[in-house]
Amino acid sequence: MTGNSFGHSFRFTTFGESHGPAIGVVVDGVPPRLPLTEAAIQPFLDARAPGRSRHTTQRREKDQVEILSGVYEGRTTGTPIALLIRNTDQRSKDYAAIEALFRPGHADWTYREKYGIRDPRGGGRSSARETACRVAVGAVARLVIPHVTVRACVTQIGHHRTEARDWAFAATNPLFCPDPAALETWEAFLDETRKRGSSAGAVVEVVAVGVPSGLGAPVYDRLDADIAKALMSINAVKAVEIGAGFAGAALSGEDNADEMLPGPVFASNNAGGILGGISTGQDIVARAAFKPTSSIRIPRRTIDMEGQAAEISTTGRHDPCVGIRGAPVVEAMVACVLADHLLRHRAQCGGT
Repeated sequence: MTGNSFGHSFRFTTFGESHGPAIGVVVDGVPPRLPLTEAAIQPFLDARAPGRSRHTTQRREKDQVEILSGVYEGRTTGTPIALLIRNTDQRSKDYAAIEALFRPGHADWTYREKYGIRDPRGGGRSSARETACRVAVGAVARLVIPHVTVRACVTQIGHHRTEARDWAFAATNPLFCPDPAALETWEAFLDETRKRGSSAGAVVEVVAVGVPSGLGAPVYDRLDADIAKALMSINAVKAVEIGAGFAGAALSGEDNADEMLPGPVFASNNAGGILGGISTGQDIVARAAFKPTSSIRIPRRTIDMEGQAAEISTTGRHDPCVGIRGAPVVEAMVACVLADHLLRHRAQCGGT
């Protein structure tokens, strides 16, 4: 299987399956002498971990990270950093009843079509369990960009949307909700959705503050293109927008143009902090739309391994809204892209 690596100067490769003994990642290109310990990575994994509330899967994984290489006496050595996260709460028996069926909305059928074999236990390699590795890498990436703050919040669950951005509040609740007035409504909506055996989608917004101007390159290595790829590579993400995004299509040219004032200062940020594929120095703003979790108890039509009609209902432990735990993953992927582009910029243009 190809396609398990991401990045150029800051590059990582993940491995492992949802119900295997462990998942892990090897990170290459990390500069030497940066302070790194397992304790520095763990808080980011704790934010993504399952079982934090009734609104996420009740699979109980501690997601304890182990540093296997690339660090000596609390400092990076410049060699590949290997991180391991052991799986401790697999329940493969939950999938025995549907082993011969293809789950609608999942990668079961496409994996079988491509490889001729699939791991039915939680989706195997296609499981969102893999995103724990990305969050661990994101903690390492932040060491490369210490002057940049990357934070994400959930701005919409189902048809419930908020324009508030209370970042401090978003960091204190399990839904990553940035609006104290909306939290109770969101929780009630998810409770009702879960009781019906259904699921809901979500939109996650990420903002990177302190990004220097000049990161990225025109044409194929555009910063916004790499951010879009990074976010689209996350499980269940079906759409990405930068800055004004789709709303920009309804703006006039004069409204969309971010006027420049002496300083320079931008009067607006419809571009999301990126022009011509290169960062402007403004906040980078992006949003990722997560589809509803495909594993639901409500019966759906499908086919079996022989192509015959069947009906399926997926039981077990699943997120009623996978986008909630997607917020730390979105943060991590943007941090990785920015770390990669910063190192690429130094390689070509110099500077610190």
